[in-house]
Amino acid sequence: MSTPSVPLVGTLAAEVARNRLGVPGVVGNQLSQIAPGTVIYGVVPAVIAATGLIGVPIAMVIVAAALYLFLVGWLAMGRYIPNPGAFYAYIALGLWKPLGVAAAWLALAAYVSFAIGSYIGFGFTLSAVLDAVAGFSVPWWACSLTIVVIIGALAIRSLKGAAVFIIGLVVFETLGVIITTVGAAAAPGFRLSLAAMDPTLLTAATAGSLAVTAIMSYVGYEAAATYLRDSRDPERTVPLASKITLITTALLYWIASWVQVSAAGPKILDRAKNEGVDMFSNSAAVTLGSWVVVMNAILFSTSLFAASFAFQLVGPRYLSVLGQERVLPAFFGKTINEAPRNASLTVSAVAAVVITGYALGGLDPLTQGFLWLGTTGAIGIMLLSATASVAVVAFFARDRRGETLWHRVIAPAAAAVALGMAGYFALTNLGTLYGPGSETIAAAVPWVLLALLVLGVLWGLRLQVQQPAVYANIGLGIEAKNSAFDELFAPGVTTAAATAGPAAHR
Repeated sequence: MSTPSVPLVGTLAAEVARNRLGVPGVVGNQLSQIAPGTVIYGVVPAVIAATGLIGVPIAMVIVAAALYLFLVGWLAMGRYIPNPGAFYAYIALGLWKPLGVAAAWLALAAYVSFAIGSYIGFGFTLSAVLDAVAGFSVPWWACSLTIVVIIGALAIRSLKGAAVFIIGLVVFETLGVIITTVGAAAAPGFRLSLAAMDPTLLTAATAGSLAVTAIMSYVGYEAAATYLRDSRDPERTVPLASKITLITTALLYWIASWVQVSAAGPKILDRAKNEGVDMFSNSAAVTLGSWVVVMNAILFSTSLFAASFAFQLVGPRYLSVLGQERVLPAFFGKTINEAPRNASLTVSAVAAVVITGYALGGLDPLTQGFLWLGTTGAIGIMLLSATASVAVVAFFARDRRGETLWHRVIAPAAAAVALGMAGYFALTNLGTLYGPGSETIAAAVPWVLLALLVLGVLWGLRLQVQQPAVYANIGLGIEAKNSAFDELFAPGVTTAAATAGPAAHR
């Protein structure tokens, strides 16, 4: 089924859908889409190995505080726009529509980077697991390309069963992280490292790198606004649920990463480089036995599968809504079973090409694939979050709409400053962020960001002159069926945001 035109937001279906989700429903939905296995087993040791920085635990806490400030303004503005949850909608309606187009292009690039990085990481891990458990060798790229095909096929179908499966994976991941954390902390001679929580670690040269790591871990926080249309008493329900979700996730990541850094001991850098994703498991194995290493290798693989599946959904949704709004060719807006068919197939094709390029180029799948692509995506999300916070202030400056000073100015302005400074520090220290041997990508990233900004703005200006009707609809979104996750927690709910972000690593 195709939807060649852009339906008006605010239809009867959206009205009926409102007032269905309470705090438990929103919290359950958001927590079902975090990625503790990917973050703790993969991101933390990979970042330490690449950058030599051990301040990940304190970064998790500080960035969580910044994201709390971000969510205050994000949710406040979300109550007044038809397409909450999409960065480009906030920026287009709060600041300038051509800038919103540029934001959409950057968001699309960021989420696709996450998807491809997850595919590559999954291929690398699955190859290692097959070799260790089954005794036969399969190239990582073959595993990655296979999962691109499988997830690409799943993503163009509306599968509630897939959502149940992924929620189950998240539950097992979380239990695995908790078990590993307890096991590592119970090892003989374990002591919490105060150095990992030392605020002096956050210098101008390191703060950006650590902040990007934390942002990469929390990606999906922006999806909180999509529940404003579907919840009972949204002014209370969604902010409270978002606080609970953020605090719960932050505590898990903070404690697990702190124990991981502490358990690794004074040779943590060497261990991170040599042991990689097994570093935390090896620390816990001293107490729990070698089975925990095998368990976590499997959980890391399934976590990356779930992350790949989620990013394969959100990236195409950005592309699809741009096609349906006619900001991009209508081809990308075609759907089947209410899934963004053409957009999803396009992203799958891009992923396959990039993975093939990595294989032919002999690039390292873990550092140059999983870590570099995830880091690049996180930089984009951080810059979008800072800009969206500025958009919130500008939006309410034109009309206060009865919002308090805290919601419309103080919190979003503080978030813009915090996230903007972190983004600046990251961009001015890309060599530290990407690690040794990253000269090419470190030099390319600023130019790619600039190109997306300039070309996006120019495209928006072209639409303003040549297609004013299309220009007028930028940021207004489309009517879309909820994800399979939403159907589990509130059957029948229809959300008004087709471009909802991937929640946590999902």
